[in-house]
Amino acid sequence: MPRVTPFRCIRPTPELADRIAALPYDVYNREEALAEVKREPLSFLKIDRAETQFPANVDTYDQRVYEKAKETLDSMTADGSFISEEFPCYYIYEQVMGNRSQSGIVACSSIDDYQNQIIKKHENTREDKELDRIRHVDITDTHTGPIFLVYRSDKELNQIVEKVRQTVPLYDFTSIDGIAHRVWRISEKEELKQIEQAFDRIPCTYIADGHHRCASAVKVGLKRRDAHPGYTGKEEFNRFLSVLFPDDQLAILPYNRAVKDLNQMTPAEFLNAVEQAGFSIVCKGNEQVSPCEKGTFGMFLEEKWYLLTADETLHSEDPVKGLDVSILQDHLLNPVLNIQDPRIDKRIDFIGGIRGLAELERRVHTDMRVAFSMYPTSIAELLAVADAGLLMPPKSTWFEPKLRSGLFLHRLS
Repeated sequence: MPRVTPFRCIRPTPELADRIAALPYDVYNREEALAEVKREPLSFLKIDRAETQFPANVDTYDQRVYEKAKETLDSMTADGSFISEEFPCYYIYEQVMGNRSQSGIVACSSIDDYQNQIIKKHENTREDKELDRIRHVDITDTHTGPIFLVYRSDKELNQIVEKVRQTVPLYDFTSIDGIAHRVWRISEKEELKQIEQAFDRIPCTYIADGHHRCASAVKVGLKRRDAHPGYTGKEEFNRFLSVLFPDDQLAILPYNRAVKDLNQMTPAEFLNAVEQAGFSIVCKGNEQVSPCEKGTFGMFLEEKWYLLTADETLHSEDPVKGLDVSILQDHLLNPVLNIQDPRIDKRIDFIGGIRGLAELERRVHTDMRVAFSMYPTSIAELLAVADAGLLMPPKSTWFEPKLRSGLFLHRLS
């Protein structure tokens, strides 16, 4: 059973929460992060992406960048921008995007649960991407970005969350992207006990988003254990910051694809090759195609949209091979366009569904030749892949809304 425990949180003062809260560090490039910090000087990005405090000739991964992150965090704690709870608490974090709401429990999760696969993953991580967050966590001595976890919905936990949501929140604001954010604190001993006991009945949790941040947090914890061979397991470095959501409240947006060329084919040759690969093709002209069922794909080529439908023979009962992202990769991108390994091939790019179909058209008009709109992977598919101990292809899921960084911080010591 997963150990999901309350913690002594460092958090913004209520009057500054809306200004400090920031999107995750990895949704920005350097220029975008700098622009955001210029727009909002209190943005947590100046800690999560401390290179924004340096001239452009200072490398993003320079040691001074991480030291600046620590200095800024310590300064904002000292000047009262952040406050520290006196005792361990859970929190409820609600996000509202349009007509959809999701409410998660903010808590600490165990690095041992990650090691023992009680916290299950669905994608691999890259060491080079882990190193940045390892250094950031280690030097700031703080988990600054919560890991987005999911659990199978539990009636008792739902009731506890709903009861808390009827009280006055600590934070209640709407960010500039229109997402509403509300936070409640749970500090009563009986409620803390109820939540911890409820998670004792849940067999496992799953990483929805933040695989690299999670792997980095675990590696820092293991590094601290090596440095403290007499550790008891109760030290804060044995846990990492997380927000846990019930599976029935979440939605996954599509993760679309675009390719730079047609593998030396003319458009007519390419369309013929796609058909030969097992996809029926219907030209939709200027009508944008957003797939409305599994096994269908939109394609934008030569100023026209097409609806592609995969033949039944291309479908699979295998949890990974049956994913739409796998069908497209295994039966079109690889054999037709020669995209053999999408993790490293420079000819393919991935575009989050939040950017819309107009972004696919824009990319084809600028630096790409063909783009594909996807039907989103479902939560059920994600859980099935993780339960089978398998891994999804890269860029299979895009979660919205994104958790804000800076609302909850967890010190390792």
